[in-house]
Parts: sequence; structure tokens; C-alpha cells
Amino acid sequence: MRPADDGQADWRTTRELVESGPEALRRERDGGHVTASALVYSRERDAFLLSLHRKFGIWVQLGGHLDDTDETLAGAALREATEEGGIADLVVDPVPVDVDVHEVPNCAGRRLLHHDVMFLMYAPAGAAEHISDESLALGWFSVDDLPSPRGTDVDRVLRNALARIHTA
Repeated sequence: MRPADDGQADWRTTRELVESGPEALRRERDGGHVTASALVYSRERDAFLLSLHRKFGIWVQLGGHLDDTDETLAGAALREATEEGGIADLVVDPVPVDVDVHEVPNCAGRRLLHHDVMFLMYAPAGAAEHISDESLALGWFSVDDLPSPRGTDVDRVLRNALARIHTA
């Protein structure tokens, strides 16, 4: 895992957590664990697919916890994106585009951090999303027309992803 700016605290702490061993990938780990997300982009729409999270009521990227069958973080992000967005044949950029460390609200009085490693994914032409039980809604949004309320770092991570798209 190599960030655009290795000095960022979220990249550093997440890298250290991953290097600490496989327990860091398990949701049962006290204090926090690694999660994987997908920034799904449609070239024909010039927009990203976001989910209105059922539990928290905010717009976020697709993603979640790793399963025992996941062999890589990028693979976990792809699985989550396919399950939550219903789009097959996503093309994955295997280099993480961003990392966000955030506290998960309402965790029965304990502090729980998600170290969310995010991957850029490209939707095939004509892709149609299909909502899962984890979302109240799905929608395609440009970075200049994002819905509210949304996750605290959604703006930053989508702009980082767009910068990667324009330099590819």
C-alpha cells in the first residue's frame, strides 16, 4: 500500500495497523480494524455511485468489512461494490486512492475506528445500479453536485479519485 502523500497520518496509521498482522482485518478487533471501499466512477456520466447508508442515514461510497474469503483489500472492495451496487464487471485500480480513519458512531459505548482503504473502480458503459438491503438509495453524483448529508470525508476522497482519473 503506497499513498500519494506518505506523510498523511491516516495512511501511516493504517499501514502500521495492516503490518501488525491479520487480526487488523477482523471486525472483532478491539479499537478498530481495516475496511475496504470502492469509489465507483462512470465515465459516461462523469459521476460517482454513492449509497444512502441504511444504518447511519448519510451518503457514502460503497464498502465495508472484509470477509474470510477476501484475498486482498482491492478484492474486498470489489466484492462490496458488487454486492451493494449490483454492477458487474467493474474495473479496479489496484493502487489505493485514499485512506480515511474515522470513528464509527453508536458502538455501545466503546470507541471503534474504521481504517477505510479506498479503491477507484470504473463502471462499464451502460451500467445500471441495483440497490441492496444495506442502502436506502443509490445515486450517481458529480463532485460538484454531491447529496447531503454525507460522510465527513466524501468530498476529499472523491476529489482525490477524480485527480487520479484525470492523470491516468
